[in-house]
Amino acid sequence: MVLSGYRTLARAAEAEIEVKRSRFRCTLRRVEDEPAARAVVEALRKEHWDARHHCSAFVLGPPPVPVERSSDDGEPAGTAGAPMLEVLRGNEVSDVVAVVTRWFGGTLLGAGGLVRAYGDAVRAGLEAAGTLRRELRRELVVEVAHADAGRVETELRTRGVAVLGTAYAATVELTVGVAPQEEDRLHALLAELTHGAASARNAGERWVDVP
Repeated sequence: MVLSGYRTLARAAEAEIEVKRSRFRCTLRRVEDEPAARAVVEALRKEHWDARHHCSAFVLGPPPVPVERSSDDGEPAGTAGAPMLEVLRGNEVSDVVAVVTRWFGGTLLGAGGLVRAYGDAVRAGLEAAGTLRRELRRELVVEVAHADAGRVETELRTRGVAVLGTAYAATVELTVGVAPQEEDRLHALLAELTHGAASARNAGERWVDVP
């Protein structure tokens, strides 16, 4: 069962922490698929060519079965990518790649120190990025007469229905987005507003950002 919503980044962000002269810079980006996530890693590897490690973790797609990957990029196994991924999981965010670029400061941190540093860097990045909710919306096209279009659109917006687009032709087509469980309510509302003259046809589904 796919949930009707999940959280993702509100904005791209960077945050840096320092531990015993080692610098850990976390870069967070929203991505739609695995190639895009890997492209972010490679771009940062080229940009920060002087850094020793570019460890990464990403979570893609809605729950309950998102795609998850992580890489220690030369750090001891389990000390970088895994704790980074755990922070993303713990904050329940998806469609996000985290890359922590490390410049070695000359002091070995040990396995526990690395786990804390990489996790803390991602936590700092998430604090800078903030989150927003993505919700599944069913798109429906409502066909109404020109004389009624303005009133119907205003009433829909007033009652919390997202109007995603308006197209003018022989009639006016309003594209609206509703949560799947709200579709029956929309049909009843249209019948009320147009005395049964307007109906809505299904135009698919998409994920939308909800502040």
